[in-house]
Amino acid sequence: MNARLDHRSPLVFDTRDLGRRPGALQRLSRTVEAPRDLGNEVIGVPVGAPVELDFRLESVMDGVLVTGTGRASVQGECVRCLEPLERELVADFQEMFSYPDADARNRTAEPGDDAEEEEDTLFLEDDLFDLEPVLRDAVVLALPMQPVCQDDCPGLCSQCGARLADDPDHHHDAVDIRWAALQGLATDPAGEKDNMGGAEAGVDEKQEK
Repeated sequence: MNARLDHRSPLVFDTRDLGRRPGALQRLSRTVEAPRDLGNEVIGVPVGAPVELDFRLESVMDGVLVTGTGRASVQGECVRCLEPLERELVADFQEMFSYPDADARNRTAEPGDDAEEEEDTLFLEDDLFDLEPVLRDAVVLALPMQPVCQDDCPGLCSQCGARLADDPDHHHDAVDIRWAALQGLATDPAGEKDNMGGAEAGVDEKQEK
């Protein structure tokens, strides 16, 4: 059994003023503090940051349909260069909160689906509903899975970790390992001495002739 809803919670709303007459509408605008875990491991809304909510409540036959938008500033880090980033996020949501005494005969699901449907259904409790899980799902779905500081961010150097956007000409001279041995011979002092000795011997032979 879930804990009872607290009407003092900033994301718990009362539907008593709406009434149960199908078609009745109520529009609400609120700014609330972001709860915990409003995001993923890479980017999200900081705890306590303002979240602007604009939504409407619509009374339908079996409950209250909640449709709206949440706006907030999200913070995270670029997955390419690891620099911090911040951007504005708009998340749309829509959820049905059923009356606890809604007539089960109006449901069209097969008997075998009752348990699964019951698990997925959100209910009003004493005319209250909790928007937090709905808002969390909407924000997480709206967040980029691979956030970047800019679309063409070049990331980090794979060899030294330098941020390539700060130094577009950054590079490392590549040495072909196939030529490494020859480069060693070209700079070998002993080899140079042998070559010089051979040259001197050739000169002496010519002079003797």
